[in-house]
Amino acid sequence: MSGAARTGVFITVEGGEGAGKSTQIARLAEHLRRGDREVVITREPGGSPRAEQIRTALLAGVAKDHGPFAEALLFSAARLDHLDTLIRPALARGAVVLCDRFADSTRAYQGAAGGIDPQEVAALERVVVGPTRPDLTLILDLPPETGLARARQRAEGQGPDRFEAETLSFHQRLREAFRSIAAGEPERCVLIDAAAEPDAVTAAVRAAVEGRLPQLRRGGQGHAA
Repeated sequence: MSGAARTGVFITVEGGEGAGKSTQIARLAEHLRRGDREVVITREPGGSPRAEQIRTALLAGVAKDHGPFAEALLFSAARLDHLDTLIRPALARGAVVLCDRFADSTRAYQGAAGGIDPQEVAALERVVVGPTRPDLTLILDLPPETGLARARQRAEGQGPDRFEAETLSFHQRLREAFRSIAAGEPERCVLIDAAAEPDAVTAAVRAAVEGRLPQLRRGGQGHAA
């Protein structure tokens, strides 16, 4: 992390459409705040005013016709601003940052599912993210048919966004990509069955956080270095 010592904890939550990330992040934040910790909830694309503008364009499909690499560049531009204006300052002051999607989504959506060469995705990630990598990534896993059905129900009559409108085969590739990321980096990632009831998912999330990051247990002391 550039500019200041990192004393906070960076947790990202990943998964396909309708995986329940927002619900589980809100529940985890409530749990951690009971321990008198500062918890910052954020999301990608977005999280800062400039990045939210890029989010609106991306989800509207503005970049779709230009291909997945153009989309990846826009995601990266949003991520740069998000890191500089929100994530890194929060970590420097010792906060727990809970981020709904991060660099793994670029690997999965534009990389594995979109067809960008993995080396190109990795190069973008090195430049944009640098050393500010998650301490823990929770990957909520469920069949894409289930997730897309949940997403449609959540939309309440609104049309699908740029990514929800993709084919089922795209979403199947996404799921496999996230599972591959979890298998390839087990020291950072925990795969969680998101097809279970929400309370069971919450319990699994909490167990993963407290198991991997004991300093965040209720009554724990200090922060991650």
